[in-house]
Amino acid sequence: MKTQEYIALEEQYGAHNYHPLDVVIQKAEGVWVTDVEGNRFLDCLAAYSAVNQGHCHPAIRKAFIEQADKVTLTSRAFRNDQLPLLYKALHDMTGFEMSLPMNSGAEAVETAVKAARKWGYKVKGIPEGKAEIICATDNFHGRTTTIVSFSTDAQYRDGFGPFTPGFPIVKYGDINSLKAAINPNTAAFLVEPIQGEAGIVVPPEGYLKEAARLCKENNVLLICDEIQAGLGRSGKMFAFEYDNIRPDMVIIGKALSGGFYPVSAVLSSKEVLGVFKPGDHGSTFGGNPLAAAVACAALKVLKDEKLIERSFELGNYFMGKLRAIKSKHIAEVRGRGLWIGFVLDTKARPYCERLMKEGILCKETHENVIRFAPPLVITKEEIDWACERIERVVLSLD
Repeated sequence: MKTQEYIALEEQYGAHNYHPLDVVIQKAEGVWVTDVEGNRFLDCLAAYSAVNQGHCHPAIRKAFIEQADKVTLTSRAFRNDQLPLLYKALHDMTGFEMSLPMNSGAEAVETAVKAARKWGYKVKGIPEGKAEIICATDNFHGRTTTIVSFSTDAQYRDGFGPFTPGFPIVKYGDINSLKAAINPNTAAFLVEPIQGEAGIVVPPEGYLKEAARLCKENNVLLICDEIQAGLGRSGKMFAFEYDNIRPDMVIIGKALSGGFYPVSAVLSSKEVLGVFKPGDHGSTFGGNPLAAAVACAALKVLKDEKLIERSFELGNYFMGKLRAIKSKHIAEVRGRGLWIGFVLDTKARPYCERLMKEGILCKETHENVIRFAPPLVITKEEIDWACERIERVVLSLD
């Protein structure tokens, strides 16, 4: 079948909740993907940071296949021999006392919300039904009904009410806005250390450090959503490390499985995650042996191949090359690590479509920003190759 035939089937039988570029990918390896007609493309999206380790990484694939030959799912009604190893690996790599595994990032966010509320009632002593979790403008934490309740994007909310109460909104990056919103019923502040869907927005220097101080002073949990920013994408294990802070809870996902399987987790202390008792919360697939084996392998690859350090070094190199492009339409190049927002003063979609024709796959966000976020295994030579084509496209559209 040809590209247009696949597209026609998708358009006819699939719900139209995405607007993808018209490329039909058939196979992938490392930073390269190949479509159904044999064309190769450099992947500069990395499945929204889910394949930080590169597509089809052989070590993760080996763990996946070996575990699939043994047992894939037991449910949490029984124990399995892989989940304890994941718990230990997460503790050793992050330092957090406990973790609670789920599947998707949105499930992990829901888990963190439930944990924070229960902690607020059972530990902090907030009156029942009064707990608040402060969120930031332009946030993106997922698309469940509860999560879109605290989105400030009109499209994410349109047609999905009534919404869940208890989520006051403060201006992202504005510490005074946060300070004014905290009250005795505040259980937590949920924030992205770098906002991904908003266009790779890095907060002002010192913002997270001051937010952490405010939270500690007021007995409020600081929850960092590192689903996209974490596990090396920002050039650190976690983006919050740039501010030398220690959140009370961290949410991870995406690269936790290297793209092989949906795996997410909430990391925290025994005091916080200890509020859950048997039956309070769960998931049939969360913590299954296949997911745990894959996640352990994915974490090992990040460490063994020094992908976090690589992201920091090559991210600075990539941003330097992009900043050297002279165009009247480039408003800003921002980011950390291999997570780069290429900000334009015009719509980004035509640039993405033109870049696809040049062999580079990337995606617009918030209309005027191109996100460049290749797998962390990319080489300097591949970045040079990409930048030549990016410059050519940008100048052609001046």
